[in-house]
Amino acid sequence: MSYQIAIDGPAGAGKSTIAKELAKRLGFIYVDTGAMYRAMALYLLREGVPMDDSGKISAASQRADITIAYKDGLQQVLLDGENVTTFLRTEEVGNMASVSSANPDVRKKLVELQQNLANRENVVMDGRDIGTCVLPNADVKVYLTASASCRAKRRYEELTAKGETCDLGVIEADIEKRDHQDMTREHSPLRQAEDAVFLDSSKMTIREVVERILVLVER
Repeated sequence: MSYQIAIDGPAGAGKSTIAKELAKRLGFIYVDTGAMYRAMALYLLREGVPMDDSGKISAASQRADITIAYKDGLQQVLLDGENVTTFLRTEEVGNMASVSSANPDVRKKLVELQQNLANRENVVMDGRDIGTCVLPNADVKVYLTASASCRAKRRYEELTAKGETCDLGVIEADIEKRDHQDMTREHSPLRQAEDAVFLDSSKMTIREVVERILVLVER
């Protein structure tokens, strides 16, 4: 049987960074569900689908072909055969993903792919509803979070390091807005699973978080 580690939490909490390191340490497959939803959001943006039109989002999502492939041990997200990994971390894509991910038709299509993969392989999967909906029977569940100001600062530093001009206040406001959308959406809202371990990474290093989760795996 496969071994499943589910990591949930709000945007900017460090889920992807932690999940990737865990997968590397354990020899598991890392499944970035957020990247899959972002690929769908990118598709919707390219198709010119309005963010506030759920009907068109539902219809368009059925035409998108999203798959995950690995090359040299690195995950690649393919949209209709195109490697779109480098296009998935823009604010525009993130905002569309927050809205479209609440659409039940979008979720149904992507969740099926995620569950099939997790049933075949040992995985570390991160997202918004992994422990509550996608992998409810995961062997280890973690709810990873950090303060909005801390998450905004991390995002600001990430963007400025890439040479992008941005405003810390705007980033924090956007994070708070996205948190509200994710936590109040009708389908599969962001919440801590009853059996998940709560970890606040605001004052923790990446290594400290990883080591804490490895202790849970080794129990």
